[in-house]
Amino acid sequence: MKTEQIQSFVMRYLEAEQCDILEKHPSYVTVKLSPSADKELTYRPYYWNFVERTGAVPETMTCTFIFDPEGHKAAQSAAGAQAGAAGAQPGAASAGGTALSPPPGEGAPSPGTAGPGPQAPGAPQQDSILGRYFGFVPTQMTSRVPKDEVTFGSRRLGQIFDAVRSKGRFVHLFEQFKPEQQKSAPPPTIAYETWMQVNYKVELACDMKRSEIHSLGVHLVTGEIREHFQEWLQTKRLSPRLPAHVYMIPDKFTLPRAVIYLEQYLENRLKTYDHRWAEDAKLRLQDELERIRSYYEALIQGAEPEKKAEIEAQYTNRQLEIDWQFRPRIQISVINCGLFHLHAGNLPTN
Repeated sequence: MKTEQIQSFVMRYLEAEQCDILEKHPSYVTVKLSPSADKELTYRPYYWNFVERTGAVPETMTCTFIFDPEGHKAAQSAAGAQAGAAGAQPGAASAGGTALSPPPGEGAPSPGTAGPGPQAPGAPQQDSILGRYFGFVPTQMTSRVPKDEVTFGSRRLGQIFDAVRSKGRFVHLFEQFKPEQQKSAPPPTIAYETWMQVNYKVELACDMKRSEIHSLGVHLVTGEIREHFQEWLQTKRLSPRLPAHVYMIPDKFTLPRAVIYLEQYLENRLKTYDHRWAEDAKLRLQDELERIRSYYEALIQGAEPEKKAEIEAQYTNRQLEIDWQFRPRIQISVINCGLFHLHAGNLPTN
């Protein structure tokens, strides 16, 4: 993923979680996390257990997510130089470079008086638990804003991926469809039909790998299966709210049966592929096994009796590693799925 793609993804996640954007920069963003995002990203189970038990108002963390480390360093350096230039005001020191001190009686403490301190003598002290036991307690706290690099392969980006994956594995949405109607006529009742969509990840793996995404939708009334279903859904206004004046056409297929239909369809689709890549992978597997066999057989024959068992174990482990690396296989996993209630007169076409 490119930096722009990562930044766009993270910003969409923060907006969906209703986090407060405090500072936005092309290289980084500083946000105050929402309670749900704080639970997923900061890992403070004891704190949130305390909040839930006591009903206290939660105080979420403020974090800085860095998308471009070099750009972030340049921005911080420029901000520091600007602050240093603004702090250097003329007249702060004398011509010789020594600061002028005020004369006695005009701001300087006279002998015998209390010097600068946290609290003057005789002033009422603030009643606090820490103050009773430890004396002066600073009231001005400096909060630390943690900074994390959100680049491809970083721990923080993987954590956000996991959070999105766990929350978006299943959705249930309705199409927001408004038909044209006359002013004097009552609003018509719209028929909705249900589609089940499953996004599959197909991996053709050996010592090389190719990944594909198959978005399939099955009609729960007719059993019809459509490809590229996700692309078609992106053209629709979807919401978890049920629209008014809508009735659902009863389903004829159960969800387990619909899943079986989709798996059979995907299996038949994969059978039409050119699988010469698997045959080539098997040849490379045999060559690699033959290479390590010739190496370890000579090593075992010339080994001492007390070391022969150890070398044979190494040979067996190496065979298993080579088999796992080169043996061709097709791995299918489900990314996410959902139920979509769509206008019956506006169905997708291949």
